[in-house]
Amino acid sequence: MLRDHEDFAPRVWREEPAPEHAVNCMACELAGQRSRVIWGEGNPKAPILVLLDNPGDREDREGNAFVCGTRQALQQAAYETGLSEEDLYVTYLLKCRPKRAYDKELARSACSGHLTAQLALQRPKLLFCLGNVVVQSFFGNPEAEVKNLRGRVHQMEGWSVVVSYHPLAVRRRPNLLRLFLEDWRLLAETLHEL
Repeated sequence: MLRDHEDFAPRVWREEPAPEHAVNCMACELAGQRSRVIWGEGNPKAPILVLLDNPGDREDREGNAFVCGTRQALQQAAYETGLSEEDLYVTYLLKCRPKRAYDKELARSACSGHLTAQLALQRPKLLFCLGNVVVQSFFGNPEAEVKNLRGRVHQMEGWSVVVSYHPLAVRRRPNLLRLFLEDWRLLAETLHEL
């Protein structure tokens, strides 16, 4: 697990509201499962866009916002490598939190236009793709794996891209922590070089 630091405390980052054109999106079956569209969180003008597969739990049963395990691991790794909320914007391939089984390929295809528009508007300097699902989708290769692509900067459709493991995979498999932190350091170093 990530080291405990007295001066680190995960917190709920400010969430960017979904734009009007996405709020009532009905492009896939997740429209019938969602409670709302989750666009992203952190700094919308950040130089680094962190891409995850889909939003996780954001509120407890009483509706109070909380920091889930994914967001805690992500924030702590950022902290340990000198990055802050101002440097990062976290968003998703899917803008809705799935609550039951769904057609994953159809949903990703339907939602891809939202991510394309988001990238065109925000123009981050770096993309940080976390997890095999994101890597396969973003690289357009169902065989792509983080373990083969991590540790270097890729150029993909005009974007500088770093890849690493999903934060939940790191929490479940502590042997990945060293590699995860190496990838965060590469991300920070690459940002400082740009």
